[in-house]
Amino acid sequence: MTTPTLLVLAAGIGSRYGGLKQIDPVGPGGETIIDYSVYDALRAGFGKLVFVIRKDIEQAFREIVGARFEKRIAVEYVFQELDALPPGFHVPAGRTRPWGTTHAILVAGSAIHEPFAVINADDFYGAQGFRLLAQHLQSGTDDYAMVGFVLRNTLSEFGTVARGVSRVDSSGFLESVVELLKVERDGVHAKNTDPAGEVTHLTGDEVVSMNMWGFTPRIFEQLREDFQKFLEHSGSDLRAECFIPHTVTHYISAGRARVKVLPTNDSWFGVTYREDHPRVVASVRGLIQSGYYPERLWI
Repeated sequence: MTTPTLLVLAAGIGSRYGGLKQIDPVGPGGETIIDYSVYDALRAGFGKLVFVIRKDIEQAFREIVGARFEKRIAVEYVFQELDALPPGFHVPAGRTRPWGTTHAILVAGSAIHEPFAVINADDFYGAQGFRLLAQHLQSGTDDYAMVGFVLRNTLSEFGTVARGVSRVDSSGFLESVVELLKVERDGVHAKNTDPAGEVTHLTGDEVVSMNMWGFTPRIFEQLREDFQKFLEHSGSDLRAECFIPHTVTHYISAGRARVKVLPTNDSWFGVTYREDHPRVVASVRGLIQSGYYPERLWI
């Protein structure tokens, strides 16, 4: 049985949050959100960590985050930089935005040769998703996987968030992911406001993607091909990004992949806004008091 790898996307700038949110402590022993994700992944049976970071945060990230894990599990680092492009492509003048999550996963191809999960560094997913992904990735299936969260369990109290609302067929496979960019609470329900100001009302029960995926290594060849096409069509657009939900939806519609949806009722905690931070700290404290986590993770 192959031991899966956990790929952690930690290169985000965090402009709305106003700081390097990946290394802000949320636990009583100075633990970050990444600490809890890695702890849950280790308990679920993952055997290696790969972090996608930027070179300008490398020293701080290795000292504050990576050093916690390097004696417990194999750790590798890869870099998502603007100039990490296929031959023949160049960064257009004025480009400062990253190329998106498809590119972030693609740059890890040299470090991963086994089934792997993908998560965001600044999202607290809960233990169930890691268990479900580990079981799926160790099953030997060629199908990809997506952990599906309940929309109302993923919303911020302090502003709008982007969410990938997912359509799932009767067999539990993903049909599509539609990115809604301004989702917020609406009483016990939710709503999204599009760029034209049109409001779509949501029940709150919708299945959403929180960028918690399971893939096999064959995804890298697919990503190389699709990212090159993205650059050909949109590489000169200074704001365009290539996002993995859109890429995976394209594979599904083209019959190039099947994606099993693994539903979880765990609540998502995140730090989209700085005001979210105290809530995350309180939520972690509640999980410790309920026995889900020890007071100190790494003692």
